Parts: sequence; structure tokens; C-alpha cells
Amino acid sequence: MAPASDLITMTAAQMAAAVAAGEVSATEIATAHLRQIERTDASVHAFLHVAADAALAAADAVDKRRAAGEPLGPLAGVPLALKDLFTTTDMPTTCGSKILAGWQPPYDSTITARLRRAGIVLLGKTNMDEFAMGSSTENSALGPSHNPWDLSRVPGGSSGGSAAAVAAYQAPLATGTDTGGSIRQPAAVCGIVGVKPTYGGSSRYGVVAFASSLDTPGPLARTVLDAALLHEAMSGHDPCDSTSLDAPVPPVVAAARHADVAGLRVGVVAELAGDGYAAGVMTRFNEAVELLESLGAKVSEVSCPHFGYALPAYYLIAPSECSSNLARFDAMRYGLRIGDDGDASAEDVMSLTRAAGFGAEVKRRIMLGTYALSSGYYDAYYGKAQQVRTLIIRDFAAAFDQVDVLVSPTTPTTAFPLGERVDDPMAMYLADLCTIPSDLAGNAALSVPCGLAPEDGLPVGLQIMAPVLADDRCYRVGAAVEAALDQRRGHPLLAEARGIENADAVTREAGR
Repeated sequence: MAPASDLITMTAAQMAAAVAAGEVSATEIATAHLRQIERTDASVHAFLHVAADAALAAADAVDKRRAAGEPLGPLAGVPLALKDLFTTTDMPTTCGSKILAGWQPPYDSTITARLRRAGIVLLGKTNMDEFAMGSSTENSALGPSHNPWDLSRVPGGSSGGSAAAVAAYQAPLATGTDTGGSIRQPAAVCGIVGVKPTYGGSSRYGVVAFASSLDTPGPLARTVLDAALLHEAMSGHDPCDSTSLDAPVPPVVAAARHADVAGLRVGVVAELAGDGYAAGVMTRFNEAVELLESLGAKVSEVSCPHFGYALPAYYLIAPSECSSNLARFDAMRYGLRIGDDGDASAEDVMSLTRAAGFGAEVKRRIMLGTYALSSGYYDAYYGKAQQVRTLIIRDFAAAFDQVDVLVSPTTPTTAFPLGERVDDPMAMYLADLCTIPSDLAGNAALSVPCGLAPEDGLPVGLQIMAPVLADDRCYRVGAAVEAALDQRRGHPLLAEARGIENADAVTREAGR
């Protein structure tokens, strides 16, 4: 058996190829990752539930299929961490909330089912901001996750647990959801790849809803090719989801293998830079743009004048939809139930349960959304926000008439310290400044690492945005940047996994 450190540092594509060739068993790979979770998760807190027995059983089933000569899928035998809002019949689904503590769904989400059929080994459920509302995973009712690059920093959110698990080599792949940047922002600050597919390209059936017109499931991985393989496995039309696109999945895997941007028109978004952007982030971003130009891309500046209104529009639209979606958590059918002593009215039970079960940020957004939808304010707030959304969609359309893809920093700063923004919601919301426009418009976007910020040595992400159903363009550009930078992704926990004492040296080497 290969050393566990070698198994956990393989790419997902390498793992699948090794399993298919009989060079290593899926059980060995799953065992190595479960041991890495045991070693590191007390510090990282990426997982809310580890399904060790089920994971080993799924891996054994893949090994038996290979031994029987059955064909295996492109990711068969590869472990994956599942964000804890994808329903699972064999694991709890809590959404990081007290109100769903211990709830075990009666059905799998469409994506969960697709991953199982693909032979992917589900390791367990990852931590997240409660009901996907947050940018740091500090809103989880079960405690924050920590960034493996610096355990005193946030891993981003709301898919922070998934990003941290991948960055900590606990899993080569993870799923997340992106509503305002909740895949791309944690991917950027954890130094991995994260993708928001075209809205409707991946099924929302069985994904607990936050904002239904924005929520988009997508992949997290350590390489662009691995993300493409998972993207393809997750995606495709689903008749159970009325917003699912009945269209072919874009050729993302082929694009990830075609790392060539010669002649591609790349637009730098003028509005996604300036005050509030860390100097180190802009340094690495500008270097990435210069790199693309050196590879033959045609770079120009593009203005999207209404992007400056994306943040306030989002924080009216998303809370409005959340106030409607979260009304289902009423203590009557499932989940937490407080005050049911026989004398309390249904209204009292609902009120007591929601008061105890929802966290502060969820309550804040429910109240904002309910207010924005209320009589006399709907047109002034929600209606105006939807008009701004239309203007942002038009900005994208005009930009894509001029260029093939748009680029920007993924986040204005690197990972900030835990606790720094918990009492300042506006500062927290600014973490999604660059990512929100693509969610409002529904187009595809990808974050790929582009180096470490000079001032703190933490990862910086390059965001690549493409038109609706042109997801493959994101992968083409991301793969080119990845190949040119020749990054070996790592961090202090990789040093621990290999038994190397000088963790700082490994971190710096890995980011070059």
C-alpha cells in the first residue's frame, strides 16, 4: 500500500485512474482520507458528520466492481465532502442550524444520488454558515471552521467547511453552493479551485433553499481538471427541478485539458478594483492578467457601470427569497420543537422554536426580506432591486459583445482573522463584492489560485466569468493560468501529513 501522504496528495483524476488500473484500491484511498480527517479536523473543524463506515462500504463496492471487470466512471473511488445542505438519507442534514439538529431526510438530493451512482465515495457532511448565509462559516450554529493556511483565519463561506476540507487534504473534492459567492470566495481564500456553474446547470432538487433564484450547486477541488470532472458528474437536466436547464452540459472537461488562451479576448472589469482592495490581492491579480497576455490573450479594460449596485440589490433580493423559503421551518413537521407543553398554541411553538433555532444572521435576513416584501415597500425595495438586476444582466451582455471572458479578483482581501467582522455585517458582506454580479445574472464563474499575497502569505484568487452556458471558457482560462503558474497547492497541514517539521517553508514553496 502506498503511504497515506501520497494517496491524499494525488489529484482526483490521478486517484480515479489508479483505482481503475488496480494500482490502488478505493478502500485504501478512503481509509487514508479518513485518517487525515482524524488527524486534522479537531483544528480545522471542516466536518459536521463523518460517515466512515458508509464511506468504506461505498469504496468496497467500487473495488468489487473493478474486480468483476465492470466499467468505472471518471471519478469512481474518489472521496468527496458534501456540504451539509444536500439531503442524504443516510446522514443528518443540518444546514449548520440548531433548527435542523439531527434531521435525517427521507430522500437524497439529485446531486447526492448522481454522485453515488458515479461511484464517488461520500466521506461526510461539511460545516457551513447557517442556511448558507455568511462569508466566513462563523455563522454556523456548530462553531466556525478554520483556514488550513492559517488556523486563526476564516476559510470563507458559506461553503467554508467544504473549502477547508479540500485545502486540508481531507478530501480531493467537495460540493458547495453559490448564492452570492459561497463557492468562489472560500475557494479563493483557501487556495483552491471553486466554480459557480450557469444557474440551472446543476439541480437544486434536495438542496435546502436559501434564495431560489440565485442558489447554484457547484464543485470545489485542488485542480481545474478535478473541478471539471466533478462539474460534469453533478450536472445535467433534472425534471425534478423546474429551474433546471434542458441543455447539454458545456464541454468543461475538454476545456480543462485545453490550456490555451491564444487569441481569446479577456476583459478586465474596471469597477472591480480600487478602494477596499488589498494591495497584495491587486498585485497578484495584475500579474495574472499580465500572464494571460503573455500567453496570447487579448486583454482590454471593460466597464460594467451597474456592478457597483450589485451588493445592495443582492441584499434585498436574497433576504426576500430567504424570508419566504425559511417559513417552512415552523416546528410543525420536522426539526426542532420548543414550548410544546400541551398548553402552548401553534403560534407560540413556532415563535419559541424560531427564536431558539435560528441564529442572529438568519434572523437579520428574514427580517430584512420580510420588510422588503411588505405592503407599501415592495416596489420601493424588492422591485427596484430586481430592476438593478436587469441592468447588471445587460452590463454582462454588453461586455460579452466585446470580450470572451471577464476577469477580476475573486475577493477584495485575503482571509481575514476569525472574529474580526462578526459584529460588522456590512464589512462581512463586502467579502462578496466581486462574486455577487455573476449570481444576479446567472452566468458561469470560476476562481483559480493566482499566488500568495506578499504581505501575509495567504492565497489570492483570480475570478473568471463567462456567458450563460459558456462554462467551458472559465475552465479553459483557469487551466491556462494554473499550468503557467505551475502551482503545487499546499499549506502547513500538508507538511504535517508528510511528517515535515518546517511547515512554513512548505507553505511558501507550495504557493510559488
